[in-house]
Amino acid sequence: MSFKSLQNAVPASITESPQKWLVSGDLLINNASGLLDKSETLDMSAHLEIDFKAVTDADTSALGLLLAWQRRANVQKSTLKIVNMPANLLSLVDLYGIKAFISF
Repeated sequence: MSFKSLQNAVPASITESPQKWLVSGDLLINNASGLLDKSETLDMSAHLEIDFKAVTDADTSALGLLLAWQRRANVQKSTLKIVNMPANLLSLVDLYGIKAFISF
């Protein structure tokens, strides 16, 4: 993770297309809650791909998003697939030992 100031962070967003969410920007502590709120208004289809290819930075709050989305998928009996996760976020997943809880 880069240590850019939160004031210089690229705004995070999430957009929906059929069976896919595209996450973009910096997933940081200052916007994770808002992104989670936004995602709760989106359809979680039976088979959903969440694409991180446009994510520019992430901190540990992104792990909370991943776990919340996986929990929602489990409750709704949806199949979730996370793709194009940035290297720094993969490192955090490994560091915190949550790889077994997230669908790649």
